[in-house]
Amino acid sequence: MKIKNRESLVATGDIASRQVVLEIVEAALQTLDSYQVIRDILRLDGNILRIGNQTWNLKRKRRLFVVGAGKACNSMAKAVEDTLGNRITKGIVIVKQIEGADSLHLIELAAGGHPLPNEEGLLASRRILDLVNEAGPEDLFIGLISGGSSALMSCPVPGITLEDEMKVTAELLHSGARILEINAVRRHISAANGGRLAQKIEAQGAEMINLIISDSVGNKPTADPTEPAKFFGTPVAADSTTLQDARGVLKKYDLLSRIPPSIVELLHNSNPAHETPKTLGKSIHHFVLQKPADACEAAKRAADRMGLNGLILTTHLEGESREAGIFLAAVAKEIALNHRPLEPPCVVIAGGETTTRIEGPCGMGGPSQELALSFALETAGLKGFCIGAIDTDGTDGPSEIAGGITDGTTVERAQRKGVNAYEQLRAHDSSAVLRMVGDAIVTGNTGTNVCDLNVIYIEPKGWSRKKS
Repeated sequence: MKIKNRESLVATGDIASRQVVLEIVEAALQTLDSYQVIRDILRLDGNILRIGNQTWNLKRKRRLFVVGAGKACNSMAKAVEDTLGNRITKGIVIVKQIEGADSLHLIELAAGGHPLPNEEGLLASRRILDLVNEAGPEDLFIGLISGGSSALMSCPVPGITLEDEMKVTAELLHSGARILEINAVRRHISAANGGRLAQKIEAQGAEMINLIISDSVGNKPTADPTEPAKFFGTPVAADSTTLQDARGVLKKYDLLSRIPPSIVELLHNSNPAHETPKTLGKSIHHFVLQKPADACEAAKRAADRMGLNGLILTTHLEGESREAGIFLAAVAKEIALNHRPLEPPCVVIAGGETTTRIEGPCGMGGPSQELALSFALETAGLKGFCIGAIDTDGTDGPSEIAGGITDGTTVERAQRKGVNAYEQLRAHDSSAVLRMVGDAIVTGNTGTNVCDLNVIYIEPKGWSRKKS
């Protein structure tokens, strides 16, 4: 079971509605776990490694290395180790958190920092680059990449310190910059990011097979994970952003005077030779296992199995989390009041990646938690509305909470405990509210990372006021 505290979550609030939402969220997370996906597509027949119609003769390879970074890479690394076993020479994979079940023998897991990089991630990144520097034409790398790799594989170029990278990342996050804008900066101050890891492997004459979980919003669902795919971004693929993009982001958010001078100097004095790679050769192979839209599709299939009318409203939900919560509540109210665009009881599903703009001191929370609390405020005192809002990797923002499940009773339950949910939301302290009223969803590592998933259930009685 992915949702660790499911039993307590259905012991309070609008129990019947919460059971529906949690059943759908749980089913989606089970479907998305990358362990089984990789075990299904990565095959070893004697000396032949297969992915779909693609084959590699391992007898012709001197060594096999596994490297990577991402919040879903715990499960990904285990799947690769269980498939390839002693064929693996060495492996180093950087993840966000290591749990007791993450017991590997041939692949080392290092706990990097996310959203801010840390010392352990830096040291692991350097050791990965050391492996690359020792590689030759007869070596094969398996790259494991999922969302969060840009922060976890922290390895700033000479002249930029880890503290410098942490400072600029924090400023970008607090400014409300979108993830592609943040990555435009991070990639151009990194020795590994923006495709530079793959570029270095290619320069050594080695070959690389990348298994990727994409967290890029705006793509269609995965058609066939065994088909080689075009991919951009992360440490292992060509970069679509430029030095000029990075400069433009810092100017757009008025950060030039607030970030370390070393970064400003590097970005403004670099020449085209310092640009990230825009193309990579035929020795670098990409297989995209999952995308954010897959989470919505999995949730929709779960709703269908339950006999519920379901709608994927969007797989492109972005913007301020609190505003997204207000919007989704408005959609739910329209369904309850006017039965459009669906007839209740029904499920509305929205995926994407919302963000929070933080100015000044703040509490603990995350985008999905803020969205869930905002939805609760908009539906306070109403029956028949429930939302489950999670970050699919299991850690929403800097917290260890996956997200929240809220309904029309959430705000009142907070009031009974002397907590003003609106003021807590304004202070970006949503975790405190959700934990206090028993609405915080806890999963730990889920085995995937395909951005945010929001599941809303609207009952036929929706819109009626609850009895006091």
